[in-house]
Amino acid sequence: MIGIFDSGLGGLTALKEIRRLFPEESLVYFGDTGRVPYGTRSVQTIGRYALQDMAFLTSFPIRAAVVACGTVSTTSLPLLKERFAIPIIGVVEGAVEAAVRESKTGHIAVIGTSATVASGAFAAAIRHRRPEANVTSIACPLFVPLVENGLTDPDDPIPTLIARRYLDPLLDTDADTLILGCTHYPLLHRVISRLYPHLTLINTGTEAARLLRATLPPCKEEQGDAVRYFVSDDVEGFSRSASLFLQTEVRGSVAKIDIAAY
Repeated sequence: MIGIFDSGLGGLTALKEIRRLFPEESLVYFGDTGRVPYGTRSVQTIGRYALQDMAFLTSFPIRAAVVACGTVSTTSLPLLKERFAIPIIGVVEGAVEAAVRESKTGHIAVIGTSATVASGAFAAAIRHRRPEANVTSIACPLFVPLVENGLTDPDDPIPTLIARRYLDPLLDTDADTLILGCTHYPLLHRVISRLYPHLTLINTGTEAARLLRATLPPCKEEQGDAVRYFVSDDVEGFSRSASLFLQTEVRGSVAKIDIAAY
């Protein structure tokens, strides 16, 4: 069994790829929908939330966890690895490896929540692997609310206007690769790619799943492909959005929990 958590819907981008790469595994997903977004919180609060999220996941017999949240991955991953004795994969390493590999100009842009950008974790990881790289980091705090409210259609003027407000400055640079540094952001992939077709977009959730596949040995016994979903707020709203995104019915598999109890 593999555990996955995020502040809301974004981690489904990782779950979708994990299901494809680990067909033999059962999965448990927690979306902290009652406290989304994480990216505007203090580092101390994010750390407290992350510990509770992991405590819940480890109440199941998981053999690894994916922190499908850019904010937690860039601010609290060492804390989680110190407290929990199972493999824990964040979203930075795999995405950075992919971006460094894909970029021809050496100019890599990173977008994320305010906390992710302030941490400097993506920029530091990029320069560690490619010291001469030019990195542009942009905080996009309105992207998570857009996704959580279903405003992801490229024909909708609202996400288009907000994306242009954040990302148009990249048009005056030679940036050719863009790390979507929050797992919510791939749900805006169509909006961003339509506006900036010259950018190679890196999906952090997908790359985290690939890194997990490369590092975690196959389970000894097939467990089936059952997925259990848990949220800390509205079950119906999550079920509707998750069903649309995953293109499969998830309503009967979603339960609400009191995350503050962990």
